[in-house]
Amino acid sequence: MRAIFYGLLASCFFSTAFIFNRAMEVDGGSWMWSSSLRFFWMVPMLVLIVGVRGKLTSSWQHLKENFKSYLLWSTVGFGLFYAPLTFASIYSPGWLVAGSWQMTIIAGSLLVPFLGAGTSHTSGSVLEKLPWKELKWSSVIILGVFLILWDQMSSISWKLALAGFIPVLFAAFMYPLGNRKMMQVCQGKVETPERVLNMTLASLPFWSVIALCGAVDHGLPSSSQVSYSFLVALFSGVIATLLFFSATNLVHTNPSQLAMVEATQAGELLFTLLGEMIILNTGLPSNIALLGVSLIVLGMVVHSLASIRMRQNRPVNG
Repeated sequence: MRAIFYGLLASCFFSTAFIFNRAMEVDGGSWMWSSSLRFFWMVPMLVLIVGVRGKLTSSWQHLKENFKSYLLWSTVGFGLFYAPLTFASIYSPGWLVAGSWQMTIIAGSLLVPFLGAGTSHTSGSVLEKLPWKELKWSSVIILGVFLILWDQMSSISWKLALAGFIPVLFAAFMYPLGNRKMMQVCQGKVETPERVLNMTLASLPFWSVIALCGAVDHGLPSSSQVSYSFLVALFSGVIATLLFFSATNLVHTNPSQLAMVEATQAGELLFTLLGEMIILNTGLPSNIALLGVSLIVLGMVVHSLASIRMRQNRPVNG
């Protein structure tokens, strides 16, 4: 239950990225600066956190010992996740990006047979190893996502809709893939703040290339974009990421519950909708979109109840 709560709280802070990325795009800022500046800001924040914990030396040592793995999976889990997500803000409002992003719920479940960390069996086909119970309840959330997307697509062209959706769909697979692979590498040897710091440092080569492209294509970022990216780094990059990684660490040996924690990120849509209405003065969504939001919330509740039931039914000495 604590993991579910952490996941929901993380979704609230994650929603700031969708809101502020859209705000920066509306102000004319480059998506390349919006994405890379977030991770540049995260470095000093995380160094401070890990330094206060007295873990800088051990964290750095673990990064050096596993540098190739960090470089690969941090680029996947941070770079190939956040760059496409920010790019999508060019074509879609923040709440639509957040809605499309909920595909990560089913993506996390579909990855289970291919990663296998913490599974109790390794035999059987891919279809047999899929967590069908979780996928069944995820379908309720996906139906809600479909409704809000369908409503939005009625007012824009399919070309623009796909330009905003496909990058987010790609990111939806990259984030859980990179996160789970790094958990397998770390295996509890470093705690969440150290893992996030190491992943951020290992992703800097990728972000340096993105920033260079942004400078060539768009020039230097404006002061407002620097300020917005600082807030995104603090709320979404540090606070939300630490909360979410803490949640996944609590259940990392149980693929079914891990998928449920990832399902809590559907809350990002609700928080983004409310945030854009308050901060960006967007209007109230249509009845169809509100129905979709309701289905997503229902799916989240069902996932939480299923998680509690699984914990209650687990043998004491299991």
